[in-house]
Amino acid sequence: GKEISDALLKMPLVATIEQQAGRAERGEDTWGPNQCEFHVELKHPPEYPPIPAKDEAQVAQDIDAALKKIPGINYEIKTFLGDRIGETIGGETQPVVINIFGDDLDELDNKANEIVAVLTDLGSDDAAVSAPPGSPIIDVKLRGERLTELGFRPVEVLEAVQSAYEGTVVAQTYDAGVVSDVAVILDEASRRNPADVGALLLRNPAGLLVPLHELADVNLTSGRYDIAHNGARRLQTVTCSPPGGHDVASFVAEAQAQIAAKVKLPKGVYLEYAGEAQAAAAARNELMLHVGIALIGILMLLYIVLGNWRNLSLVLVNLPFALVGGVFAAYLTSTLAEPDASQTQLHALYEVMLKLQTMLHAGGLSGLSMGSWVGFVTLFGITTRNTIMLLSHYEHLVSVEGQPWNAATVIRGASERLNPILMTALVTALGLLPLAMGSGEAGREIEGPMAVVILGGLITSTALNLLVMPTLAGLWFKPRVKE
Repeated sequence: GKEISDALLKMPLVATIEQQAGRAERGEDTWGPNQCEFHVELKHPPEYPPIPAKDEAQVAQDIDAALKKIPGINYEIKTFLGDRIGETIGGETQPVVINIFGDDLDELDNKANEIVAVLTDLGSDDAAVSAPPGSPIIDVKLRGERLTELGFRPVEVLEAVQSAYEGTVVAQTYDAGVVSDVAVILDEASRRNPADVGALLLRNPAGLLVPLHELADVNLTSGRYDIAHNGARRLQTVTCSPPGGHDVASFVAEAQAQIAAKVKLPKGVYLEYAGEAQAAAAARNELMLHVGIALIGILMLLYIVLGNWRNLSLVLVNLPFALVGGVFAAYLTSTLAEPDASQTQLHALYEVMLKLQTMLHAGGLSGLSMGSWVGFVTLFGITTRNTIMLLSHYEHLVSVEGQPWNAATVIRGASERLNPILMTALVTALGLLPLAMGSGEAGREIEGPMAVVILGGLITSTALNLLVMPTLAGLWFKPRVKE
């Protein structure tokens, strides 16, 4: 820990670092004492705005390079929010989590190691088993005949060992109203050497002092610091993060195919994929179900208000206008945040269009974040309102003011609704612009993509709503005339 801290503090963007080592008696983290956390705080710019996303990415790369120089360690680099979200979603901090269920622990370990090898071949450099065997332990097995011969009771021996090496609370003390426990334990020097455990002196009721190795077999061996269970089944977990340039969803899909082909699971052993990709897919499916139910109700209400299917279809035509801008904005911010400076603008635009076409044909929308999907739902509501605002004004001109339904009425209605529609879009855009500009910063993992999608969709839907929609309305809209 000292070596890692010294290396990280030499980095120009690192302000402070603290190490959380060991495990508290009632702590929230249940890992063994062989694991720890480092909390790294970055330096803010002089004017104290949010730390730029490029600085965070650079620090993460520098930390990764520094940790790779230290042999024999497994590590993860996460933001605070990302760490908490990962633990909530899959119980682990890594974005890819593979749970292996079965009854035989050794068999689970073997299959977990095979899966780690497959993930490593796919490019992941941090694939690891969450609770590997081989943790050093001291095994104390009591010999019943010697206990009886020397007058010891088994529970007394075990309690003495526990008191010596773990400590036992024997009393309480009061100081200025503060209650503190008093515990007895061997001094630190006597607890340092595992070989001295057998030399622990125990006293029987007759006062005879006998070393522990006379009453038990004391051996240094290996074991497990954690045996996980889920659903009454034993569990072993493999975690990793996708290699650079791969999104979580595509990496998990590729890993599933490779694991199914290369890892043969015996009877009674099965896999369960968890982590960000599965949680996002479940949330996306739930969102689509709720949106579908709400859409049916909205369509029924719009049909009642608009009077016929022709007018309703005009409202729905504006949704693809918004979809185009939202998808394009989401793709630009997710894959081309750092464009290649050597490319010309025309070549860069061609690359964008080519990659966007490939993404859409491959069903790449499934890789969008949950914030982006929420942004699409919000965007559709805004664009639908603008269309209804335009069509309702057309109906007002015809049914209330008695205007004939012709090209002049279409142009007049569009010009009179120009200011309200532009102001609605402009106010929404200005409110979301700060979130969109800081989309890559820590703490904006949800709101950032949502704002980007809404802004991109507003640009295309507003432009097309004012330029294309009047033309379509002149050809297709059927205003109702009051008799």
